[in-house]
Amino acid sequence: MAERSTAAVDVADNSGDEPLAAETAQATADGVDTQNGQAADGTMPEKDGDRRTPAPAAAPELHSGHKLARRYRLEECVTRLDGFSSWRAMDEKLRRAVGVHLLPADHARARAVLAAARSSALLGDPRFVQVLDAVEENDLVYVVHEWLPDATELTAVLAAGPMEPHEAYQLVSQVSQAMAAAHREGLAHLRLTPSAILRTSTGQYRIRGLAVNAALRGITSETPQRTDTEAIGALLYASLTQRWPYENDAYGLTGLPKGVGLIAPDQVRAGVHRGLGELAMRALANDGATASRQEPACTTPEELSKAVAAMPRIRPPEPTFTAPPEYQHTTYQQGSYGRPQGPGRPTAQVLTVVPPPPPLTSRTGRVLKWGVAALLIAALGLGSWQLADTLLNRSNQGSTNGSQTNHEKPEEPTEKPAPVPLAISGAREYSVDDNEQSPSTVKNTFDGDSSTYWRTKYYLDGPELKPSIKTGVGIVYDLGSEQEVTGASIALRFAGDHTTTTLYAVDSLNPSTKIASMSKIAMATTSNSNFAMTAEKLVKTRYVLLWITAMPWAPADTYTGAGYKQAITDVKFTG
Repeated sequence: MAERSTAAVDVADNSGDEPLAAETAQATADGVDTQNGQAADGTMPEKDGDRRTPAPAAAPELHSGHKLARRYRLEECVTRLDGFSSWRAMDEKLRRAVGVHLLPADHARARAVLAAARSSALLGDPRFVQVLDAVEENDLVYVVHEWLPDATELTAVLAAGPMEPHEAYQLVSQVSQAMAAAHREGLAHLRLTPSAILRTSTGQYRIRGLAVNAALRGITSETPQRTDTEAIGALLYASLTQRWPYENDAYGLTGLPKGVGLIAPDQVRAGVHRGLGELAMRALANDGATASRQEPACTTPEELSKAVAAMPRIRPPEPTFTAPPEYQHTTYQQGSYGRPQGPGRPTAQVLTVVPPPPPLTSRTGRVLKWGVAALLIAALGLGSWQLADTLLNRSNQGSTNGSQTNHEKPEEPTEKPAPVPLAISGAREYSVDDNEQSPSTVKNTFDGDSSTYWRTKYYLDGPELKPSIKTGVGIVYDLGSEQEVTGASIALRFAGDHTTTTLYAVDSLNPSTKIASMSKIAMATTSNSNFAMTAEKLVKTRYVLLWITAMPWAPADTYTGAGYKQAITDVKFTG
């Protein structure tokens, strides 16, 4: 979601009663698209959610520079609609951009928005744009959410053209899995439009406005799972064809021809991936429309996610390499010194190539050649004689010395002292972005009980953690006093490809330096659940940071879902 510098956008809700022009939609911070001065709500059919009557309350009249909770400074109004407004703001405490939805406390939807925001915040799934705060204060209700400046709306992606099959596969796979997880927690979106989907710079798709966007607009549905599933099908259909699968134009996309109904993607655009096209039809299958192979319709995100997983994996396109241009002589090499040629231009100066001198073919030349050859042969002979004489002298001296003296015995290597276990007096979880994993269970890593452990959250990309999501996770250990650390042994809960761990010497339980400036003790990568680390250099320190930057895939358990994650059961240091 790229930050914009425009004036406030005042839009009115058309409730989906009028078709929209096929122009690229302007992105807004909360997923509302504005086109021709109208909000692009309602471009999904009314069966996607029933809209309540808009509340009569007016949006709060605030201005740029206004502060909420003495922390959030409003900077740009990006939406004003249905009695609420949305802003790009600055969190002055954490010095980062955030998004803010504002509406009066007496607004008919204020309570629903607060409830939806707090429920969404409890989900804590990194595939959704996170709700950071939901507050009622001074006759205002406001919801604060993440702002992703490096992400791009799906609306803008589709404006450039249809997606490659691999990219469309990633879209439907990630979005269906995320919505399946949300529905398992009782949360629905009901507003899954192209403007609600963001693609990050790492290729991950994130969903914004879970439950909140629908609550802001008073949208409800008796079949929320079917509503969200059909919306995902519409997104997949649009990504394959660059057409909206309904008669009305929306989100900068042209709708289908009027009167023909829902037609298969490969009938709209040639070269569409057959499996993905059929999957889009199965998700959109309703009102008599079915997939071309008559497979059962997908009515929930969970069913759609399983159907995507059952498909043969679609590989990314091979990278294309541009051949370098053929070598061409420069004008300097051609003798023109880069001067332009043509009528009215002075003739370029042409360099005259001087031929090399002829070989020594005269009588004097032949005598000179033979003289030089004789000198070289004499020099080689003299040098060989001196070398042989030197070697013989050394050999005689060595044999004489050997008969008169005893050979000295080589010194035996000194044995290194055995490593000594170092006691751990305390520990604390370390997080660069203040988003901790499980701080209350850190003590389980050195309690001597292998059945207890400290765990991380689960991530969808891996094994290497994506810096845009998380640079790493770890724990700082206190050895009680300054010690010379020679290594460590670590026991993990999950084996697999792969875990990467680094030990750093730090200044305290809450290090003040960045990772790049810390002194590295050791680094190891393993696919096992037990491994040892040996110090690359001897470092004296009291505090040691155990930093994990890659984790294997593991199935769902009591605490977290399936994904890339790790848990530490035992840590021991030696000195």
